[in-house]
Amino acid sequence: MDAIYARRSIRKYSSKPLTRETIESIIRAGMNAPSAGNEQPWHFIVIDRRKILEEIPSVHPHAEMVRKAPVAILVCGDLLMEKHEGYWVLDCSAATENMLLAAASLGLGSVWLGVYPRQDRVEGLRRLLNLPDHIVPFALLPIGYPAEKKPPKNEFHPLRIHYNTWKGGAS
Repeated sequence: MDAIYARRSIRKYSSKPLTRETIESIIRAGMNAPSAGNEQPWHFIVIDRRKILEEIPSVHPHAEMVRKAPVAILVCGDLLMEKHEGYWVLDCSAATENMLLAAASLGLGSVWLGVYPRQDRVEGLRRLLNLPDHIVPFALLPIGYPAEKKPPKNEFHPLRIHYNTWKGGAS
């Protein structure tokens, strides 16, 4: 629960680099996410080349912080690996959240930058990173040592819990 409460959207990073071992540990968490029929339809593109990181905000309007991150990981869905049509989105969501939690547990910061289903972002990243048509960029995670501090949060809202039916009815 500590990693869940500590995970915050971090948009400011120090220049301290990440080790390959740390990056692979985060991706390992993503690859251990649940997926429909165990299809695991994901690929991960590690972006650490400064020139590419500098270009990303030109294709994603909310990705300015990527310019300062030591690394970004693009979570992609592979349509050729689909066993259950459309579930790649759920599978990649689970992988993305696992990676965010892994980063937080390692004392790192990250933020989920949505790509899919925004076609302009999908096509922009597809062009920038030379992705084949069956690979769909889903989410971009800039990752680094935080250069900002945010307190843990608790977003528990009891009024959004319903037992058995929406309201009234059988309990």
